[in-house]
Amino acid sequence: MRYQSTGKQGNRTSSMVGRRRGSRATRGSQKPQQQSTGGPRKRLREPALFAKEAGYESEVLHEKLTIAQAKRGTPAIRPVRVYADGIFDLFHSGHARALMQAKNLFPNTHLIVGVCSDDLTHRYKGYTVMTESERYEALIHCRYVDEVVRDAPWTLSPDFLKKHKIDFVAHDDIPYTSAGSEDVYKHIKEAGMFVATQRTDGISTSDLITRIVKDYDLYVRRNLQRGYTARDLNVSFIREKKISLQNQVDRMKETVKTVEEKSKHFVHSVEEKSQDLIHKWEEKSREFISNFLESFGPGGAWHVIQEKSGRMLQALSPYTSPVASPRGSPSSSPTRGRSPSPPSPQSPRSPRSSATYPKGASAHPSTSLSSMSEGDDDEKETALSLKHSVYRS
Repeated sequence: MRYQSTGKQGNRTSSMVGRRRGSRATRGSQKPQQQSTGGPRKRLREPALFAKEAGYESEVLHEKLTIAQAKRGTPAIRPVRVYADGIFDLFHSGHARALMQAKNLFPNTHLIVGVCSDDLTHRYKGYTVMTESERYEALIHCRYVDEVVRDAPWTLSPDFLKKHKIDFVAHDDIPYTSAGSEDVYKHIKEAGMFVATQRTDGISTSDLITRIVKDYDLYVRRNLQRGYTARDLNVSFIREKKISLQNQVDRMKETVKTVEEKSKHFVHSVEEKSQDLIHKWEEKSREFISNFLESFGPGGAWHVIQEKSGRMLQALSPYTSPVASPRGSPSSSPTRGRSPSPPSPQSPRSPRSSATYPKGASAHPSTSLSSMSEGDDDEKETALSLKHSVYRS
C-alpha cells in the first residue's frame, strides 16, 4: 500500500540523505522532526490505487476498532480504513464534499471508495450518463481517495467487509431504500460501523440531468453549433433545419440588438455633446452681452468717447451769428456794441479780407476757443492745431 516502505532502495536513499544532513549540521541542537499523526502523506501527483481482487493484505494484525479509539488516533502503520460507496455519475462537488468528510473523520484515515458497475446501477437505480470506466477514472483522480474498489456490491456483506479489512462505513444517515430493503445500511448501523456524513444541498446527479432535460432544445442547438451532427444527437432532418433556421433568427436578433445598443450609445453621446455645446454657448453669450454693456452702456467706454468727440466737434464748429434784430433790442453776439465799419468803396479788397473760410470754420478762432472750458487743455490744443491747418490751406 501507499503507506508501506518502498523497499531496500528507499532505505538506502534515506540513509544517504541522513549522512548529507549530518555533514551540514551547524552548532547547537537541531530541532527534532515532527512525526505526522495523520497517516502516510499522499502524493497528489499520482492517482489513487485500485483495490486488489484478493483484497487487503497486511503484516500488521487488523484488530477491530471502536469510534472512540479511531478518534484518539492510531499508529501510522495501522490507519483507520473507512469505506464509502456510490454511483458517482457526473462526478460533482456534492460527491467530493462527501468524500472529504469521510477522509477527515479520523486523524489517520485510509479512504476506500466503492463504485458500482453499470449492470448493478441500471438494474437498481437507472441509466447513467457516464460509463463505469469513466466513473472509475473520475474517482481515482479525487484528492481525498486512497483506494478504489471496482464493481462494488450493492449491499455490503460480512465477507466483503472482512476481505477489504473495513473498519467503518461512511454515508449520509438518510435511510437508503433499494433492492427490496428499507435501508441497505441497516445492518452496518446495528454493528456500530456506520459513520454519518452530511449531504450537500442544491446539487446532485438528478438535478444536473433535470437541468439538461428542461432546456433540451437549448442544448441541442448548442451542440449543433459546436459541430455535432443531427445523427449524433438523434435529431430528425426536419428538426435540424428548424433549429438551424432558429439559430439564424437568433443571430439576426443579436445583430439588431447590438446595432440598437450602439445607436442608443451614439444618440446619448450626441445629446451629451449638444448639451455641452448649449451650455458653452450660453456662457459665451452672457460674456458677450456683459462686455457689450461695459463698452456701450451708460458710463461705458463708448459713452466717454462720444462725450469727448462731441466736445471736440463743438470746439471746431463756427459760431453762428443770430438774425438781425431791430434797433434797440439786445444782441446775443459777443461783439455787440461794436459798430461794424462799412467797407470803403474806393479801396479794393485786400487778399486777406477776401479770403473765405471753409464751411464750419469760424472767422475768429479766439472766440470759439474762449467758449471751451479752461480745464480741457488737450482738447484746446487739438482744436488750435486744426485751426492752424485750416488757415494754412
